[in-house]
Amino acid sequence: MRLQDIGYERVYSHTIADELGVSPEQVRKDFSTFEIKGNRKGGYLITNLLKCFEDIFGNNGDKRTVIVGMGNIGKAVANYRGFQLKNINIVAGFDIDPVKIRSRFPIPVYPVEHLPSYIYEHKIRTAIIAVSRVSAREICQILVDYGVIGILNFSPIALKVPDKIIVNNINLCLELESIFYYTRKKRMMNE
Repeated sequence: MRLQDIGYERVYSHTIADELGVSPEQVRKDFSTFEIKGNRKGGYLITNLLKCFEDIFGNNGDKRTVIVGMGNIGKAVANYRGFQLKNINIVAGFDIDPVKIRSRFPIPVYPVEHLPSYIYEHKIRTAIIAVSRVSAREICQILVDYGVIGILNFSPIALKVPDKIIVNNINLCLELESIFYYTRKKRMMNE
């Protein structure tokens, strides 16, 4: 945490709230959900907060994942250096294009036919899908069949999975449409 790096030992809910753009009450409520204790005059010990965050987010656990689809989005995700700060390790990529398999990436890239055996042999439990709408359901089914229980989906289709599987569907077009809608609305309110 930045405050710890500059020598602070404690932080207050209003400081955290300002950084996150929420109310101090929301910070305290969220912290109480996870039984994170602080006090009114002394705030929260930063070392305790960081330990709690590690426990909650599993920063010490297995954070290995694979990417299926090494096009523009897959390549961008594979090259993102911010994952290292969170101990997230993208261990392999998969694609159907032989050119991408031979290309230079910061991770090894294999033919998609190797995906089931790789997941099984390396006990991969999370994956990133960055393939076309046409392939997404089939890739998702392979992932689920071989033991993946968490999927970050960048394909332009919402994936339906069994309840035991967690999928975060990221549709960049819908996200941008939402931004356009709210900026238009805000502009109209201010005119």
